[in-house]
Amino acid sequence: MTTTVTPSPAGAATPTTASTVTLTHRPGRWIDGWNPEDSAFWKAGGRAIAHRNLRWSIFAEFLGFIVWQLWSIVVVMLPAAGFTLTSSELFWLISLPSLVGATLRFPYTFMVAIFGGRNWTIVSAALLLIPAVLLGIVVSNPETPFGILLLVAALGGVGGGNFASSMANITYFFPQKEKGWALGLNAAGGNLGTSVAQFAVPIAVTLGAGATLNIALAGWMWIPLILLAIWGAWRYMDNLSSAKADFAGSAAALREPHLWLMALLYIGTFGSFIGFASVFPKLIADQFPTFSTFQVGQAAISLAFLGALIGSVVRPFGGRLADRFGGARVTVVTFGVMALGALALIWMLSLQNFWLFLGCFLVLFAATGAGNGSTYRMIPSIFAGRAIARGIDPGTPEAAAVQRKSAAALGLISAIGAYGGFVIPQVLNASQLTSGSYVPAFAGFVGAYVLLGVLTLVVYVVPRAALGHQRI
Repeated sequence: MTTTVTPSPAGAATPTTASTVTLTHRPGRWIDGWNPEDSAFWKAGGRAIAHRNLRWSIFAEFLGFIVWQLWSIVVVMLPAAGFTLTSSELFWLISLPSLVGATLRFPYTFMVAIFGGRNWTIVSAALLLIPAVLLGIVVSNPETPFGILLLVAALGGVGGGNFASSMANITYFFPQKEKGWALGLNAAGGNLGTSVAQFAVPIAVTLGAGATLNIALAGWMWIPLILLAIWGAWRYMDNLSSAKADFAGSAAALREPHLWLMALLYIGTFGSFIGFASVFPKLIADQFPTFSTFQVGQAAISLAFLGALIGSVVRPFGGRLADRFGGARVTVVTFGVMALGALALIWMLSLQNFWLFLGCFLVLFAATGAGNGSTYRMIPSIFAGRAIARGIDPGTPEAAAVQRKSAAALGLISAIGAYGGFVIPQVLNASQLTSGSYVPAFAGFVGAYVLLGVLTLVVYVVPRAALGHQRI
């Protein structure tokens, strides 16, 4: 089926363009001729198609984050379910999904261009069934070997890979002027999955369970929603033939020194967010066991979900602040707040006051969320500044190459930054093993955030000829 969108006549209220977009719909919900930059096409029908794909993309990615972070809340329930595991083993169950998820983000970035956005969303959502089902099985038997638990936790990493393919897919659907908001919604919707998992799982496994825990529900409860996401992607999403894998752009981005600097900063912001979000339930259980859960009727509620919730909600505002004041300046401020938050937590650990501990952590989470938005906003500004410094004119082939490199850098940096979800728990694990305390770990975090803030200040806040003297 072919759909032709013709611009409105001259003098109409709707702005016109000189081109006519012809969409060809092929079997398998493939669309040829997609051009969101054509304003007439975009207003006549393109926007509706793009937003329909965005809604189901957010839902699938939201479930991906849930599955990715299920073990962050399940591990604190394992001792009550009869499992005998060391604290170090629990840290490995928390951190390994992040390691796998971060690694999978690299190949997932290219899957949309290879298989199609709709097709890959169906596949990636279906893959979530494996770790969800297996989790429901293995946690039902306290005799399950640790190696099996670790394998199932690692499989949860497929949910972390979903972010990269989802973001890549949505990039193709929206015009340049609306990509920022669409990608922000997509990212925030996914990040909220962590909070929802940490809020809903304790309620589900304790509600009506009596003296025992229905811990298997932590995996089984998501199966209907995953099936809904698969059906929704099959029924309502589309594949764009214009989505092409840019391997050359990725190779060029990897040779760009600023990619590695920004990846380091993103480990500090997003890596801290996902790392602290995954370990927060365990930290509360270790330091304040009486506050690990609150009984509301027959259900138990953990306040750990507040951290991921605040970090997710604040992220878009970090991007908005970056638009107004510059991403580098906002990032410097967020690293400063993160350093102060980590420093305050050292004091709170000695005071043993749960509410002050929670308040300091929520400030830390808010700063990581804002930093996620501001660092992500810095990336296109850096590449634009590099183009100006090299005298590249807009509209030239060289400018198009810079844009491709910038787009590739966004995906690669998001993948590298996710390794913070593995590093943060393992640093805390090492601190506890060597000193019996988390204080050395938080002291290390303070130093790291100060160094990252100074790096951002020196390289990106101070005007540089290498960046075209642009505000980053």
